Amino acid sequence: MPERLPQVLAVGAWLKNAACRLDADGPRFSALHGDLGTPDACAALEASAEALLAGAPRPVAAIAHDLHPDFFSTRLALRLAERLGVPAIGVQHHHAHIEAVRAEQGLREPVIGLALDGVGLGTDGQAWGGELLRVDDRGWQRLGHLWPLALPGGDTAAREPWRMAAAGLHALGRGDEIGERFAPVVGATLARGVQQMLARGLNCPPTSSTGRWFDAAAGALGLSVRQADEAEAAIALERRAARWLAANDPAGPAESVDARADGPLDLRPLLRPLLRLGTQTGIQPAAREHALDEAAAAFHLGLADALATWATTAARRLGIATVCLGGGCFFNRVLTARITQRLEQAGLQVRRPLRHSAGDAGLALGQAWAAALALRAAAAATSSPDLCRDLLPCA
Repeated sequence: MPERLPQVLAVGAWLKNAACRLDADGPRFSALHGDLGTPDACAALEASAEALLAGAPRPVAAIAHDLHPDFFSTRLALRLAERLGVPAIGVQHHHAHIEAVRAEQGLREPVIGLALDGVGLGTDGQAWGGELLRVDDRGWQRLGHLWPLALPGGDTAAREPWRMAAAGLHALGRGDEIGERFAPVVGATLARGVQQMLARGLNCPPTSSTGRWFDAAAGALGLSVRQADEAEAAIALERRAARWLAANDPAGPAESVDARADGPLDLRPLLRPLLRLGTQTGIQPAAREHALDEAAAAFHLGLADALATWATTAARRLGIATVCLGGGCFFNRVLTARITQRLEQAGLQVRRPLRHSAGDAGLALGQAWAAALALRAAAAATSSPDLCRDLLPCA
C-alpha cells in the first residue's frame, strides 16, 4: 500500500468469509472462516474481528461490510461500529471485488472493472454477478450488466443447473419446451411446475450472475442436473472446454454476441447451439463426447470474446487504459486467459489479483480499501451527515 489511508476493519460477506484490517503497512487478513452458514463459522469471524481490533496499532476509523442486510457479517459490523463509535460503511459486493485488485496493486487511476461471480446484492436490491464498472478513488459507476436470467425457485436455482437451462429457454421465448425437455430428467410434475413458474413470473427473481449463465450452459448440455458442491457445473464445463482447446485451434466462437449494443450484454445466442446439442439423439458416444467438448469450448470463447469487447468499448469511450478482473468466475483459467488475451490485443493493461483471492476470500480487502478512500474523501470535504449513506457514491 503506497499511501497512508485511514485504518479500517472489513468483515467480508458470506461465502468463503475472511476479515481484513487495512493498516498503513498493508492488509492483515484473518484465517479463512468458510461460509457463514454455521454457528462455528460465525463465531470464528467474530473472534477474528476482535483479534484484529485488539492488534491494531491505533483505533480503526470504520467497519466495512457487504450491502446484504441479512448476512451475519453485516450484523456483526453494525454491532462493532456502534460499540466503537465509528461508522459502519456498506460496500457493494462487485465494487469491492474491483477495489481488491486496485488495493493489492496500488492503482489510483480510473479503471474499468469486470466483476464476474455467482451473486452479490446490487444497489437496486437485485442479485448481480456480471458487472461492467468504472471505478476510481471517488466512487464507482455501473456501466452495464449481463442479460438477466430468472431464478426459478430462488436460491434453489443456483443449486440445480437444469432450472437455469429452463430459464434460458424461457429467455429465448421457448418456455413451452421446458416441460417436455426436462420431464425425463427431473420428472414431469417438477418440470411443468418450473415451466409455469417462469411463465407467470412466480418466485423467479432476476439475476445478472455470470455463474448462473455457466449453470445454464452446463444444464443445456446435460452436464449437470443438481450440484453437490459450489461451481460443480461450471467446473465440468471448463474441463470439457480445456480438453477441446488443448487439441484444437480455437478459430472463434460458434455464435457471435453483439457486445457493442446498448442495454444488457445479451448472451442468449450462446445458449442456442447448446440447447440443440442437448436434445440430439442417435450420436455415437465418442462423437457425442467430442461434440460436448467443442460446445463447451465455443461457449467459453464466445463469452470471453463478448466480455472483452464489452470492456474494450467502455475503456475507449471513457479514455481508460486499465481493466481489472475480479470475482470468483476468474478462477476459470480458460475464461481468464481468453479475456486477458483479447484485452491485451486491444492495447489495454489487464490487472487481476496475484497475492489474494479473486473470489470472496479476498473481498474484505476491497471493502476496506473502498471505505478508507471514502473516509479520506469525506475528511477532505465538508463532513457528511450520514457516512453510511453518503461515503460511497455510485450511479
